[in-house]
Amino acid sequence: MIAAGQAFIADYQAFIGLAILGLMFIGFVMERFPATVVAILGTCTFLFMGILSGKDLFSVFSNSAPVTIGAMFILSGALLRTGTLDAIASRIIARAQQHPKLALAEMFLGVYVASAFLNNTPVVVVMIPIMLKLAQALGLSAKRLLIPLSYVAILGGTTTLIGTSTNLLVASVAQDAGLTRFGIFTITPVGLVAGVVGAFAMLFIARRFLPEEASSQIALGQDHRAFLSEIRILKDGNLVGRRIGDIPLAKRANVKLVALKRGATLRRSGLVDEVLEADDRLVLRLELAELLSLRANKNVAIGLTAGHDDVDQDDDTIVEAMIAPSHPAIGRRLVEIPFLSALRVRILGIARFRKTPGPDLPNARVQAIDRVLVTGPADQIEQMYGNPHLYGVGSTSEREFRRSKAPIAIGALIGVVMLATFNIMDIGVAAIIGVGLILVTRCIDADEAWDSIDGNVLVLIFAMLAVGLALENSGSVALVVAELTPFLRDVPPWGLVLATYIVSVLLTEIVTNNAVAILVTPLAIAVARDLGVDPYPLVVAVMFAASASFATPIGYQTNTLVYAAGNYRFVDFFKAGIPMTLCVGAATVVAISFLM
Repeated sequence: MIAAGQAFIADYQAFIGLAILGLMFIGFVMERFPATVVAILGTCTFLFMGILSGKDLFSVFSNSAPVTIGAMFILSGALLRTGTLDAIASRIIARAQQHPKLALAEMFLGVYVASAFLNNTPVVVVMIPIMLKLAQALGLSAKRLLIPLSYVAILGGTTTLIGTSTNLLVASVAQDAGLTRFGIFTITPVGLVAGVVGAFAMLFIARRFLPEEASSQIALGQDHRAFLSEIRILKDGNLVGRRIGDIPLAKRANVKLVALKRGATLRRSGLVDEVLEADDRLVLRLELAELLSLRANKNVAIGLTAGHDDVDQDDDTIVEAMIAPSHPAIGRRLVEIPFLSALRVRILGIARFRKTPGPDLPNARVQAIDRVLVTGPADQIEQMYGNPHLYGVGSTSEREFRRSKAPIAIGALIGVVMLATFNIMDIGVAAIIGVGLILVTRCIDADEAWDSIDGNVLVLIFAMLAVGLALENSGSVALVVAELTPFLRDVPPWGLVLATYIVSVLLTEIVTNNAVAILVTPLAIAVARDLGVDPYPLVVAVMFAASASFATPIGYQTNTLVYAAGNYRFVDFFKAGIPMTLCVGAATVVAISFLM
């Protein structure tokens, strides 16, 4: 019986491979399981049937593309950790105060360029709150800006080989198939054409197809991430005598100056031209990473101490805690909270879901589920763990910025690009060396580096590489090529590019882009060789189409981010994405036909 089954599989393995692939596509579309799980189940099925051997399975781990992708994730994480992306966002906000429309154009151009060299997901994460502020400055709905933000990030990612993991993956599969190695800027001419056409298309699409109503969810989400804090200007520091608007803290995108306290006076307007005096207090709303970074500033004292001024604000022990509904301080001022006077600790800030406490830190009225950030000696902090009126006392997962390391992180990325561009070193090797440099110089800690890697992406890539190899071994690819070739013999080269692009972009909208890249690339190469035409343009078509997911919020990670942040409807992506897909697709096919 077993022998008969094995014989049946051996005789019909090409058809069995296609059947398994079909079931995987159904799994991708239904989304009952994550794409990674579906890919692993497909791999296991091929292994169980003997179509894929253990040796074949482990051979996919020698592919350099996933390692390179992981290294680029870490380099992007280092730019976040050193505050580089935050600094760029701060400059945009400063420009927007004087020239809002020009700042908007510069912002989109900056996102496009940044996405060409960085993983575009963190770029979009950083830029979402910036978009909200620009929308307010321009009097526009943020919904008219967030979908274009994602689209620009996608287009920027297709401009270079390292702009998106899909490009690296397609290039690796093509190289394994015997094609000439892609350079970092090989596809840039096509990417620039697609980017220019996409930019003009977005100008029309944003006005005609995107909703105009405001998106309150974005603002609420940002308030949830922000802490209210307060800093006192120290008389021996270098901030005394300076305009508030001139100090670096006031120029950062993730910091909002709420008020100035001078003596018993609390001022909320006309603050940027005010000259700081000793013992002035600035009330701030700022993100947690920025608040943690402030602890190292020797020119200010942060937060509340209830008389315990000897508590260092940069103490190594720092925890977050949530106020329980049973807390006796509910409704009272924060300065009156019992543990502040009973323990030698310093409250650095307070956060409230969907609202900003106030009017200042000492006088903020405590509410249930407020979060407080507390630092102090370890023996004092330990006593907070036994407090029944505090929930979730524990170390914060956020880290402070390491701005002094920013030149190293930027230099590492530039070095990787230069070494690969001039063929001095393989991009994977260069990226790993770059990772080593930023780790040894502590631009980012090792645990943060590993956390910045999207494990789901890497597992999916390895699993789909195994599936692709199984389809090759089973003869499924050869079967499809044999069936398609007669219909394509009289099709001109541009028609082949168009057909490849259409198939890839349709699959990308319903299946993850990396899976499409791995499955369609070898098929396109095999068809081209069977027809006796250059496979290079078809491979480039797969690169662009596998990332050109504009019509659904699930086809690409950045679409999913703005879908949630902007409170869009699914149909909003259809309305904007279908004309965008048509415009960019037509431009890409024409550019590939003439330039590749």
